[in-house]
Amino acid sequence: MTWVHPTRDDRVVAAVSEAVGGPVGEHAGRHRWWTPTRVLLLLTAIVFVLGMVQKAPCSLADGKDQPWVYSHMCYTDLRPLYVPRGLAELAWPYSDDDQTRARYEVMEYPVGISYWAYGTAWITQQLNGRPDLEARSDRPVNDLYGDEDVDRELTIFLLVNAVGFGALALLSVWLLSRVDPQRPWDAAAFALSPTLLLTGLINWDLIAVALVAGALWSWSRDRPVLTGVLIGLGTAAKLYPLFLLGGLLVICLRQRRYGAFGLATVWAAVTWAVVNLPAYLSGSDEWKTFWSFNADRGADLGSIWLIVDQVRSSGVHVDTINQWSWIFFAAWCVGVLVVGLLAGRRTGSVPRLAQLGFLIVAGFLLVNKVYSPQYVLWLLPLAVLARPRWRDQLIWQAGEVFYFCTVWWYLGGYLHPAGGGDVGFYWVGIVVRIACELYLVAIVVRDMFWPQHDPTNERPELGDDDPVERGRREPHPHVDRVPHGRHVRTTR
Repeated sequence: MTWVHPTRDDRVVAAVSEAVGGPVGEHAGRHRWWTPTRVLLLLTAIVFVLGMVQKAPCSLADGKDQPWVYSHMCYTDLRPLYVPRGLAELAWPYSDDDQTRARYEVMEYPVGISYWAYGTAWITQQLNGRPDLEARSDRPVNDLYGDEDVDRELTIFLLVNAVGFGALALLSVWLLSRVDPQRPWDAAAFALSPTLLLTGLINWDLIAVALVAGALWSWSRDRPVLTGVLIGLGTAAKLYPLFLLGGLLVICLRQRRYGAFGLATVWAAVTWAVVNLPAYLSGSDEWKTFWSFNADRGADLGSIWLIVDQVRSSGVHVDTINQWSWIFFAAWCVGVLVVGLLAGRRTGSVPRLAQLGFLIVAGFLLVNKVYSPQYVLWLLPLAVLARPRWRDQLIWQAGEVFYFCTVWWYLGGYLHPAGGGDVGFYWVGIVVRIACELYLVAIVVRDMFWPQHDPTNERPELGDDDPVERGRREPHPHVDRVPHGRHVRTTR
Protein backbone atom coordinates (compact mmCIF):
# COMPACT_ATOMS: atom_id res chain seq x y z
CA MET A 1 0.00 0.00 0.00
CA THR A 2 1.24 3.49 -0.87
CA TRP A 3 0.28 6.64 0.97
CA VAL A 4 0.79 10.36 0.87
CA HIS A 5 3.79 11.58 2.82
CA PRO A 6 2.70 14.60 4.89
CA THR A 7 6.14 16.23 4.64
CA ARG A 8 5.73 16.30 0.85
CA ASP A 9 2.02 17.08 0.79
CA ASP A 10 1.54 19.82 3.41
CA ARG A 11 3.61 23.01 3.49
CA VAL A 12 3.31 23.43 7.25
CA VAL A 13 4.49 19.89 7.93
CA ALA A 14 7.26 20.30 5.36
CA ALA A 15 8.48 23.45 7.09
CA VAL A 16 8.40 21.81 10.51
CA SER A 17 10.27 18.79 9.14
CA GLU A 18 13.29 21.00 8.42
CA ALA A 19 14.13 20.69 12.10
CA VAL A 20 14.78 16.96 11.58
CA GLY A 21 16.31 17.01 8.13
CA GLY A 22 13.51 18.09 5.83
CA PRO A 23 10.84 16.22 3.87
CA VAL A 24 11.20 12.49 3.35
CA GLY A 25 13.28 11.58 0.32
CA GLU A 26 12.16 9.65 -2.73
CA HIS A 27 14.19 6.61 -1.76
CA ALA A 28 13.52 6.66 1.96
CA GLY A 29 12.94 3.27 3.54
CA ARG A 30 9.93 2.27 5.58
CA HIS A 31 9.84 0.72 9.01
CA ARG A 32 8.16 -2.68 9.08
CA TRP A 33 6.32 -2.07 12.33
CA TRP A 34 5.86 1.70 12.61
CA THR A 35 3.10 2.13 10.06
CA PRO A 36 1.28 5.49 9.86
CA THR A 37 -1.67 4.09 11.81
CA ARG A 38 0.52 2.87 14.67
CA VAL A 39 2.34 6.20 14.83
CA LEU A 40 -1.02 7.99 14.94
CA LEU A 41 -2.24 5.74 17.74
CA LEU A 42 0.90 6.51 19.74
CA LEU A 43 0.49 10.25 19.19
CA THR A 44 -3.15 10.06 20.25
CA ALA A 45 -2.22 8.20 23.42
CA ILE A 46 0.41 10.81 24.30
CA VAL A 47 -1.97 13.72 23.70
CA PHE A 48 -4.72 12.07 25.72
CA VAL A 49 -2.40 11.37 28.65
CA LEU A 50 -1.40 15.04 28.57
CA GLY A 51 -5.10 15.85 28.68
CA MET A 52 -5.44 13.76 31.82
CA VAL A 53 -2.50 15.63 33.34
CA GLN A 54 -4.18 18.92 32.45
CA LYS A 55 -7.34 17.83 34.31
CA ALA A 56 -5.45 16.31 37.27
CA PRO A 57 -5.35 19.44 39.49
CA CYS A 58 -9.15 19.48 39.73
CA SER A 59 -9.25 15.78 40.58
CA LEU A 60 -6.43 15.53 43.09
CA ALA A 61 -6.39 18.89 44.86
CA ASP A 62 -8.48 19.08 48.03
CA GLY A 63 -10.24 22.07 49.52
CA LYS A 64 -10.22 24.19 46.36
CA ASP A 65 -13.18 26.44 45.59
CA GLN A 66 -14.92 26.70 42.22
CA PRO A 67 -13.05 29.83 41.04
CA TRP A 68 -9.77 27.93 41.59
CA VAL A 69 -11.09 25.16 39.33
CA TYR A 70 -11.92 27.71 36.64
CA SER A 71 -8.61 29.54 36.95
CA HIS A 72 -6.77 26.26 36.35
CA MET A 73 -9.12 25.42 33.45
CA CYS A 74 -9.38 21.80 34.56
CA TYR A 75 -13.13 21.57 35.08
CA THR A 76 -14.98 18.39 34.11
CA ASP A 77 -18.68 17.53 34.38
CA LEU A 78 -18.02 13.96 35.47
CA ARG A 79 -17.24 14.54 39.15
CA PRO A 80 -20.09 17.00 39.88
CA LEU A 81 -22.69 14.63 38.41
CA TYR A 82 -21.70 11.43 40.23
CA VAL A 83 -23.70 12.08 43.41
CA PRO A 84 -26.60 14.34 42.32
CA ARG A 85 -27.65 12.04 39.47
CA GLY A 86 -27.77 8.98 41.75
CA LEU A 87 -24.71 7.22 40.35
CA ALA A 88 -23.26 6.92 43.86
CA GLU A 89 -26.18 4.59 44.67
CA LEU A 90 -26.28 3.02 41.20
CA ALA A 91 -29.77 4.38 40.71
CA TRP A 92 -31.02 3.51 37.22
CA PRO A 93 -31.05 6.83 35.30
CA TYR A 94 -34.59 6.24 34.03
CA SER A 95 -36.14 4.79 37.18
CA ASP A 96 -39.61 6.10 37.93
CA ASP A 97 -39.36 4.99 41.57
CA ASP A 98 -40.75 7.76 43.76
CA GLN A 99 -38.01 7.49 46.38
CA THR A 100 -35.26 7.63 43.77
CA ARG A 101 -36.80 10.64 42.05
CA ALA A 102 -37.26 12.40 45.38
CA ARG A 103 -33.55 12.00 46.12
CA TYR A 104 -31.96 12.54 42.72
CA GLU A 105 -32.41 14.55 39.56
CA VAL A 106 -32.90 12.74 36.26
CA MET A 107 -29.93 12.48 33.92
CA GLU A 108 -30.45 15.25 31.36
CA TYR A 109 -28.43 13.46 28.69
CA PRO A 110 -29.40 11.17 25.80
CA VAL A 111 -29.65 7.49 26.66
CA GLY A 112 -26.27 6.51 25.20
CA ILE A 113 -24.47 8.76 27.66
CA SER A 114 -26.71 7.71 30.55
CA TYR A 115 -26.00 4.04 29.86
CA TRP A 116 -22.27 4.73 29.71
CA ALA A 117 -22.32 6.75 32.95
CA TYR A 118 -24.29 4.02 34.72
CA GLY A 119 -21.92 1.31 33.46
CA THR A 120 -18.78 3.20 34.49
CA ALA A 121 -20.34 3.90 37.90
CA TRP A 122 -20.86 0.15 38.33
CA ILE A 123 -17.21 -0.53 37.37
CA THR A 124 -16.13 2.21 39.76
CA GLN A 125 -17.90 0.61 42.69
CA GLN A 126 -16.55 -2.82 41.83
CA LEU A 127 -13.05 -1.34 41.95
CA ASN A 128 -13.85 0.36 45.25
CA GLY A 129 -14.83 -2.83 47.05
CA ARG A 130 -18.57 -2.96 46.36
CA PRO A 131 -19.88 -0.48 48.96
CA ASP A 132 -23.12 -1.06 50.86
CA LEU A 133 -25.61 0.84 48.71
CA GLU A 134 -28.56 0.17 51.01
CA ALA A 135 -26.72 1.94 53.82
CA ARG A 136 -26.13 4.90 51.52
CA SER A 137 -29.79 5.09 50.60
CA ASP A 138 -30.67 5.53 54.28
CA ARG A 139 -28.49 8.63 54.58
CA PRO A 140 -29.29 12.16 53.40
CA VAL A 141 -27.78 12.89 50.01
CA ASN A 142 -25.82 15.83 51.40
CA ASP A 143 -23.95 13.46 53.72
CA LEU A 144 -22.58 11.54 50.74
CA TYR A 145 -20.47 14.50 49.62
CA GLY A 146 -18.27 14.20 52.70
CA ASP A 147 -18.07 10.40 52.71
CA GLU A 148 -14.53 9.06 52.25
CA ASP A 149 -15.67 6.11 50.11
CA VAL A 150 -17.70 8.36 47.84
CA ASP A 151 -14.83 10.80 47.55
CA ARG A 152 -12.53 7.96 46.53
CA GLU A 153 -15.12 6.80 44.03
CA LEU A 154 -15.22 10.25 42.46
CA THR A 155 -11.56 9.91 41.49
CA ILE A 156 -11.98 6.31 40.35
CA PHE A 157 -15.05 7.28 38.32
CA LEU A 158 -13.09 9.95 36.50
CA LEU A 159 -10.20 7.56 35.83
CA VAL A 160 -12.49 4.79 34.57
CA ASN A 161 -14.16 7.23 32.19
CA ALA A 162 -10.78 8.61 31.13
CA VAL A 163 -9.63 5.13 30.16
CA GLY A 164 -12.82 4.64 28.18
CA PHE A 165 -12.49 8.03 26.51
CA GLY A 166 -8.88 7.24 25.64
CA ALA A 167 -10.01 4.02 23.96
CA LEU A 168 -12.64 5.99 22.03
CA ALA A 169 -10.04 8.52 20.90
CA LEU A 170 -7.76 5.71 19.71
CA LEU A 171 -10.66 4.05 17.91
CA SER A 172 -11.56 7.36 16.25
CA VAL A 173 -8.03 7.86 14.92
CA TRP A 174 -7.84 4.27 13.73
CA LEU A 175 -11.08 4.69 11.79
CA LEU A 176 -10.23 8.11 10.39
CA SER A 177 -6.86 6.90 9.16
CA ARG A 178 -8.68 4.26 7.08
CA VAL A 179 -11.30 6.44 5.42
CA ASP A 180 -8.86 7.11 2.57
CA PRO A 181 -6.13 4.42 2.44
CA GLN A 182 -3.86 6.76 0.50
CA ARG A 183 -4.10 9.51 3.14
CA PRO A 184 -3.85 7.96 6.63
CA TRP A 185 -1.86 10.95 7.87
CA ASP A 186 -4.91 13.21 7.54
CA ALA A 187 -5.98 11.78 10.91
CA ALA A 188 -2.89 13.36 12.52
CA ALA A 189 -4.80 16.63 12.90
CA PHE A 190 -7.18 14.71 15.17
CA ALA A 191 -4.45 12.83 17.03
CA LEU A 192 -2.44 15.98 17.78
CA SER A 193 -5.39 18.29 18.28
CA PRO A 194 -5.01 20.75 21.18
CA THR A 195 -8.79 20.72 21.50
CA LEU A 196 -8.74 16.97 22.08
CA LEU A 197 -6.21 17.52 24.85
CA LEU A 198 -8.17 20.34 26.48
CA THR A 199 -11.78 19.17 26.11
CA GLY A 200 -11.67 15.39 25.78
CA LEU A 201 -12.41 14.85 29.48
CA ILE A 202 -15.00 17.58 30.06
CA ASN A 203 -18.00 15.44 29.19
CA TRP A 204 -19.03 12.25 27.39
CA ASP A 205 -18.90 13.70 23.86
CA LEU A 206 -16.20 11.30 22.64
CA ILE A 207 -18.80 8.52 22.54
CA ALA A 208 -20.57 10.20 19.64
CA VAL A 209 -17.27 11.32 18.10
CA ALA A 210 -16.07 7.73 17.75
CA LEU A 211 -19.38 6.69 16.20
CA VAL A 212 -19.21 9.55 13.70
CA ALA A 213 -15.67 8.46 12.77
CA GLY A 214 -17.05 4.95 12.30
CA ALA A 215 -19.83 6.26 10.05
CA LEU A 216 -17.30 8.10 7.88
CA TRP A 217 -15.23 4.93 7.57
CA SER A 218 -18.18 2.63 6.83
CA TRP A 219 -19.57 4.97 4.16
CA SER A 220 -16.15 5.09 2.49
CA ARG A 221 -16.37 1.29 2.30
CA ASP A 222 -19.83 1.47 0.68
CA ARG A 223 -21.67 -0.06 3.66
CA PRO A 224 -24.91 1.93 3.99
CA VAL A 225 -26.46 -0.45 6.55
CA LEU A 226 -23.48 -0.23 8.90
CA THR A 227 -23.36 3.52 8.31
CA GLY A 228 -27.00 3.80 9.37
CA VAL A 229 -26.43 1.67 12.47
CA LEU A 230 -23.48 3.84 13.56
CA ILE A 231 -25.42 7.05 12.92
CA GLY A 232 -28.30 5.65 14.99
CA LEU A 233 -25.97 4.75 17.84
CA GLY A 234 -24.34 8.16 17.65
CA THR A 235 -27.71 9.92 17.71
CA ALA A 236 -28.60 7.93 20.83
CA ALA A 237 -25.56 9.51 22.51
CA LYS A 238 -25.75 13.01 21.02
CA LEU A 239 -28.22 14.53 18.58
CA TYR A 240 -25.73 15.83 16.01
CA PRO A 241 -24.70 12.53 14.29
CA LEU A 242 -28.24 12.56 12.88
CA PHE A 243 -27.16 15.43 10.63
CA LEU A 244 -24.86 13.11 8.70
CA LEU A 245 -27.99 11.82 7.00
CA GLY A 246 -28.26 15.24 5.37
CA GLY A 247 -24.83 14.76 3.85
CA LEU A 248 -25.79 11.29 2.67
CA LEU A 249 -28.94 12.72 1.09
CA VAL A 250 -26.92 15.16 -1.02
CA ILE A 251 -24.46 12.47 -2.13
CA CYS A 252 -27.20 9.97 -2.98
CA LEU A 253 -29.19 12.58 -4.90
CA ARG A 254 -26.11 13.44 -6.93
CA GLN A 255 -25.37 9.77 -7.65
CA ARG A 256 -28.99 8.58 -7.78
CA ARG A 257 -28.26 6.02 -5.08
CA TYR A 258 -31.66 6.33 -3.45
CA GLY A 259 -31.59 2.78 -2.13
CA ALA A 260 -28.36 3.38 -0.22
CA PHE A 261 -29.83 6.48 1.43
CA GLY A 262 -33.00 4.59 2.30
CA LEU A 263 -31.04 1.76 3.90
CA ALA A 264 -28.90 4.13 5.95
CA THR A 265 -31.92 6.13 7.10
CA VAL A 266 -34.04 3.14 8.04
CA TRP A 267 -31.25 1.44 9.95
CA ALA A 268 -30.37 4.67 11.74
CA ALA A 269 -33.99 5.03 12.89
CA VAL A 270 -34.30 1.38 13.93
CA THR A 271 -31.03 1.45 15.84
CA TRP A 272 -31.91 4.66 17.64
CA ALA A 273 -35.32 3.26 18.61
CA VAL A 274 -33.89 -0.03 19.89
CA VAL A 275 -31.29 1.74 22.02
CA ASN A 276 -33.87 4.14 23.47
CA LEU A 277 -36.52 1.48 24.14
CA PRO A 278 -35.20 0.23 27.54
CA ALA A 279 -35.04 3.78 28.87
CA TYR A 280 -38.50 4.65 27.60
CA LEU A 281 -40.09 1.49 28.96
CA SER A 282 -38.51 1.90 32.39
CA GLY A 283 -39.50 5.55 32.73
CA SER A 284 -41.11 7.45 29.89
CA ASP A 285 -41.26 10.73 31.81
CA GLU A 286 -37.60 10.41 32.77
CA TRP A 287 -36.72 9.62 29.14
CA LYS A 288 -38.42 12.85 28.06
CA THR A 289 -36.25 14.90 30.42
CA PHE A 290 -33.50 15.33 27.83
CA TRP A 291 -35.94 16.82 25.35
CA SER A 292 -37.73 19.07 27.85
CA PHE A 293 -34.43 20.21 29.38
CA ASN A 294 -33.14 21.38 26.01
CA ALA A 295 -36.44 22.96 25.03
CA ASP A 296 -36.60 24.99 28.26
CA ARG A 297 -32.93 25.95 28.22
CA GLY A 298 -32.19 29.63 27.57
CA ALA A 299 -29.20 31.29 25.92
CA ASP A 300 -26.13 29.63 27.36
CA LEU A 301 -22.34 29.51 27.18
CA GLY A 302 -20.59 30.07 23.86
CA SER A 303 -23.72 30.94 21.92
CA ILE A 304 -24.22 34.06 19.87
CA TRP A 305 -27.61 34.14 21.57
CA LEU A 306 -25.89 34.77 24.90
CA ILE A 307 -24.43 38.00 23.53
CA VAL A 308 -27.85 39.06 22.22
CA ASP A 309 -29.44 38.14 25.55
CA GLN A 310 -26.89 40.14 27.55
CA VAL A 311 -26.93 43.14 25.21
CA ARG A 312 -30.71 43.48 25.41
CA SER A 313 -31.83 44.92 28.71
CA SER A 314 -34.93 42.73 28.69
CA GLY A 315 -33.11 39.63 27.46
CA VAL A 316 -34.49 37.19 24.89
CA HIS A 317 -37.30 34.78 25.72
CA VAL A 318 -36.44 31.11 25.37
CA ASP A 319 -39.33 30.52 22.95
CA THR A 320 -37.98 33.22 20.67
CA ILE A 321 -34.54 31.67 20.74
CA ASN A 322 -35.94 28.20 20.03
CA GLN A 323 -37.97 29.46 17.09
CA TRP A 324 -35.28 31.53 15.41
CA SER A 325 -32.43 29.12 16.04
CA TRP A 326 -34.36 26.40 14.21
CA ILE A 327 -35.32 28.80 11.43
CA PHE A 328 -31.69 29.80 10.95
CA PHE A 329 -30.56 26.18 11.05
CA ALA A 330 -33.20 25.16 8.51
CA ALA A 331 -32.04 27.96 6.21
CA TRP A 332 -28.43 26.87 6.70
CA CYS A 333 -29.34 23.28 5.77
CA VAL A 334 -31.09 24.49 2.62
CA GLY A 335 -27.92 26.37 1.77
CA VAL A 336 -25.79 23.26 2.28
CA LEU A 337 -28.22 21.30 0.09
CA VAL A 338 -27.89 23.84 -2.73
CA VAL A 339 -24.11 23.95 -2.38
CA GLY A 340 -23.90 20.17 -2.33
CA LEU A 341 -26.07 19.77 -5.42
CA LEU A 342 -24.23 22.42 -7.45
CA ALA A 343 -20.62 22.05 -6.31
CA GLY A 344 -18.17 20.26 -8.58
CA ARG A 345 -20.54 19.65 -11.46
CA ARG A 346 -18.13 20.97 -14.07
CA THR A 347 -15.44 18.56 -12.94
CA GLY A 348 -17.77 15.65 -12.28
CA SER A 349 -16.81 15.42 -8.62
CA VAL A 350 -19.25 14.97 -5.75
CA PRO A 351 -18.65 16.55 -2.32
CA ARG A 352 -17.40 14.15 0.30
CA LEU A 353 -19.42 13.13 3.35
CA ALA A 354 -16.88 14.74 5.68
CA GLN A 355 -17.29 18.07 3.88
CA LEU A 356 -21.08 18.03 3.92
CA GLY A 357 -21.25 16.72 7.48
CA PHE A 358 -18.85 19.41 8.66
CA LEU A 359 -20.92 22.17 7.07
CA ILE A 360 -24.20 20.95 8.58
CA VAL A 361 -22.83 20.41 12.09
CA ALA A 362 -20.98 23.73 12.00
CA GLY A 363 -24.23 25.48 11.08
CA PHE A 364 -26.04 23.80 13.95
CA LEU A 365 -23.40 24.92 16.45
CA LEU A 366 -23.23 28.47 15.11
CA VAL A 367 -26.97 29.10 15.57
CA ASN A 368 -27.57 26.87 18.58
CA LYS A 369 -28.46 28.43 21.94
CA VAL A 370 -25.59 26.67 23.69
CA TYR A 371 -22.06 26.05 22.42
CA SER A 372 -20.16 24.41 25.27
CA PRO A 373 -16.34 24.29 24.99
CA GLN A 374 -16.28 20.52 24.41
CA TYR A 375 -18.63 20.79 21.43
CA VAL A 376 -15.56 21.42 19.30
CA LEU A 377 -15.11 17.64 19.42
CA TRP A 378 -18.27 17.28 17.35
CA LEU A 379 -16.54 18.99 14.45
CA LEU A 380 -13.09 17.50 14.90
CA PRO A 381 -13.34 14.20 12.94
CA LEU A 382 -15.32 15.92 10.20
CA ALA A 383 -13.02 18.94 9.95
CA VAL A 384 -9.74 17.03 9.72
CA LEU A 385 -11.04 15.06 6.74
CA ALA A 386 -13.01 17.91 5.17
CA ARG A 387 -9.92 20.12 4.98
CA PRO A 388 -6.73 18.09 5.61
CA ARG A 389 -4.36 21.05 5.74
CA TRP A 390 -2.52 21.96 8.92
CA ARG A 391 -2.60 25.72 8.27
CA ASP A 392 -6.39 25.81 8.21
CA GLN A 393 -6.73 23.37 11.08
CA LEU A 394 -4.44 25.48 13.24
CA ILE A 395 -6.33 28.68 12.45
CA TRP A 396 -9.63 27.08 13.38
CA GLN A 397 -8.34 25.38 16.51
CA ALA A 398 -6.52 28.53 17.64
CA GLY A 399 -9.92 30.19 17.86
CA GLU A 400 -11.22 27.26 19.88
CA VAL A 401 -8.28 27.39 22.30
CA PHE A 402 -8.75 31.14 22.74
CA TYR A 403 -12.41 30.59 23.55
CA PHE A 404 -11.51 27.73 25.91
CA CYS A 405 -9.47 30.17 27.98
CA THR A 406 -12.05 32.96 27.98
CA VAL A 407 -14.97 30.76 29.03
CA TRP A 408 -13.23 29.62 32.23
CA TRP A 409 -12.04 33.14 33.01
CA TYR A 410 -15.63 34.28 32.51
CA LEU A 411 -17.08 31.60 34.80
CA GLY A 412 -14.42 32.31 37.41
CA GLY A 413 -15.32 36.00 37.44
CA TYR A 414 -11.91 37.11 36.19
CA LEU A 415 -13.26 39.04 33.19
CA HIS A 416 -15.81 41.17 35.01
CA PRO A 417 -15.05 44.91 34.68
CA ALA A 418 -14.01 46.58 37.90
CA GLY A 419 -16.83 49.09 37.53
CA GLY A 420 -19.44 46.44 36.84
CA GLY A 421 -21.41 45.90 33.64
CA ASP A 422 -21.31 43.29 30.93
CA VAL A 423 -18.32 41.03 30.34
CA GLY A 424 -17.33 42.32 26.91
CA PHE A 425 -14.09 40.34 26.70
CA TYR A 426 -16.01 37.09 26.88
CA TRP A 427 -18.03 38.27 23.91
CA VAL A 428 -14.74 38.69 22.08
CA GLY A 429 -13.94 35.05 22.81
CA ILE A 430 -17.28 33.96 21.33
CA VAL A 431 -16.84 36.13 18.23
CA VAL A 432 -13.26 34.96 17.62
CA ARG A 433 -14.36 31.35 17.88
CA ILE A 434 -17.20 31.89 15.43
CA ALA A 435 -14.96 33.81 13.02
CA CYS A 436 -12.36 31.03 12.94
CA GLU A 437 -15.07 28.45 12.39
CA LEU A 438 -16.59 30.47 9.56
CA TYR A 439 -13.13 30.72 8.00
CA LEU A 440 -12.90 26.93 7.84
CA VAL A 441 -16.46 26.75 6.52
CA ALA A 442 -15.53 29.14 3.69
CA ILE A 443 -12.42 27.10 2.82
CA VAL A 444 -14.43 23.86 2.68
CA VAL A 445 -17.09 25.45 0.47
CA ARG A 446 -14.36 26.73 -1.87
CA ASP A 447 -12.88 23.22 -2.09
CA MET A 448 -16.30 21.85 -2.99
CA PHE A 449 -16.87 24.32 -5.85
CA TRP A 450 -13.27 24.23 -7.06
CA PRO A 451 -12.04 20.68 -6.32
CA GLN A 452 -8.55 21.50 -7.54
CA HIS A 453 -8.05 23.19 -4.15
CA ASP A 454 -9.12 20.04 -2.27
CA PRO A 455 -5.95 18.27 -1.05
CA THR A 456 -7.58 14.87 -1.53
CA ASN A 457 -7.96 15.60 -5.25
CA GLU A 458 -4.37 16.61 -5.82
CA ARG A 459 -1.94 14.18 -7.37
CA PRO A 460 -0.06 13.04 -4.27
CA GLU A 461 3.57 12.24 -3.83
CA LEU A 462 3.34 8.75 -2.42
CA GLY A 463 5.55 6.77 -0.13
CA ASP A 464 8.11 4.41 -1.61
CA ASP A 465 7.24 0.83 -2.40
CA ASP A 466 9.14 -1.92 -4.05
CA PRO A 467 8.64 -1.17 -7.80
CA VAL A 468 8.28 -4.84 -8.73
CA GLU A 469 5.71 -5.42 -6.01
CA ARG A 470 3.92 -2.21 -6.99
CA GLY A 471 3.46 -3.52 -10.53
CA ARG A 472 2.02 -6.79 -9.28
CA ARG A 473 -0.37 -5.24 -6.78
CA GLU A 474 -4.06 -5.23 -7.60
CA PRO A 475 -5.69 -1.77 -7.62
CA HIS A 476 -7.16 -0.90 -4.25
CA PRO A 477 -10.96 -0.87 -4.55
CA HIS A 478 -11.34 2.31 -2.51
CA VAL A 479 -9.00 4.25 -4.82
CA ASP A 480 -9.94 2.96 -8.25
CA ARG A 481 -13.65 2.49 -7.77
CA VAL A 482 -13.97 6.16 -6.68
CA PRO A 483 -16.82 5.54 -4.21
CA HIS A 484 -19.69 8.00 -4.01
CA GLY A 485 -18.45 10.02 -6.96
CA ARG A 486 -15.34 11.15 -5.20
CA HIS A 487 -12.79 12.59 -7.63
CA VAL A 488 -9.62 10.65 -6.76
CA ARG A 489 -6.53 10.53 -8.95
CA THR A 490 -4.81 7.17 -8.90
CA THR A 491 -1.04 6.79 -9.03
CA ARG A 492 -0.96 4.24 -11.77
